[in-house]
Amino acid sequence: MKIINLLLGAALCCSLSSCFKDEPLNAECDIEQAYVHVDDPTDIFFAASDTLVNVLSDADNVVFEIKDDADVSAMAPMFRLTEGATITPENGSVHDFSDGKSVVYTVTSQDGAWQRTYNVSFRVAYNVSEYDFENIRYVDGDMGGGYYEWSDLSSSGEWIGNWATGNPGFYLTAALGSTITPAEEFPSAPVDDGHSGRGVKLETKSTGPLGTLIGPMGIAAGNLFIGEFDASKALSGSDGAMQATSFGRTFSGEPLQFTGWYKYTSAGQCVDGNRQPIADTYDQGDIYAVLYRNQDANGNAFTLHGDDVKTSPQIVAIAQVPQVTDTDGWTEFTVDFEYRQELDRDLLANRGYNLAVVFTSSIDGASFRGAIGSTLYIDEVKVICADNQE
Repeated sequence: MKIINLLLGAALCCSLSSCFKDEPLNAECDIEQAYVHVDDPTDIFFAASDTLVNVLSDADNVVFEIKDDADVSAMAPMFRLTEGATITPENGSVHDFSDGKSVVYTVTSQDGAWQRTYNVSFRVAYNVSEYDFENIRYVDGDMGGGYYEWSDLSSSGEWIGNWATGNPGFYLTAALGSTITPAEEFPSAPVDDGHSGRGVKLETKSTGPLGTLIGPMGIAAGNLFIGEFDASKALSGSDGAMQATSFGRTFSGEPLQFTGWYKYTSAGQCVDGNRQPIADTYDQGDIYAVLYRNQDANGNAFTLHGDDVKTSPQIVAIAQVPQVTDTDGWTEFTVDFEYRQELDRDLLANRGYNLAVVFTSSIDGASFRGAIGSTLYIDEVKVICADNQE
């Protein structure tokens, strides 16, 4: 809701020249941050930075990642809300989050006209290293239509929300351009005829008139990655959009190999963000996995984004399929992780590393360069670790 209000508000400001004596009350009802205060964070969390969760504008689940033996039977989460909003249960009230319990919070906008509900929980961290892409759900859009999202499931069958796509950003460009695109025609969409069961289809698409108007962001590569996508940054220009992708989730395994199945069809010559042809180019896809340190030298939380996902000095190991070009059908890949630094075993045991797995239909799609129609299918992916952790 916050995204829609910001975009529509900006458009309204551009069209009005008169002044108003009284500003209208805020219609936003979002949790922007959630945090807890504890005497010793390491009793419950792997790092002090884990006591704070930045909440995406389209999220409805707030999850704190905790140690296996953490006592969360009396936790008092605090929330930073959009201006003027209120929350129930009360901000800072104590609740029992043990044994996977969650608490539903309701946020009401300053003007009293809007509400949102959030499920808040404290979840034991664990590794997921096999990905079959069978678990999907449909997300209703605020302006009609919607799109699909993916997740792996916990051992108890819980949706953990570890996969993200650029679909929320594509939805905004389509909906604000007065176009309702069927979910099956989004850049990232499920298919029933994967290599085994369901698979994922990633296709580079045009973003229509709005993409070049706010851009140059005239194309959207189909993508799927472990991490988060912040739709509020997706339409902030090509530079800002690089920060919309946050790659990786905590991981405590030692990855050795990256395997899976794909098929790919290139649409040929690439275009730029204004959808103008780029001479002497031929599009290809990209498939890779990255292990990196999730704290900087000062102990601050660190996340890879679109501008440094392969180049950051925080990267410890990377596995990349050398060339993702045209195939005759489903093709198996197996690539080794190449280590740039030694693993710190203590850091590994305390989940001081993140693992990102990334797929895209256009290798330069993050820079809004690719061939409209290039298509990558993926399925049955694994990260094989030294200890065979799941």
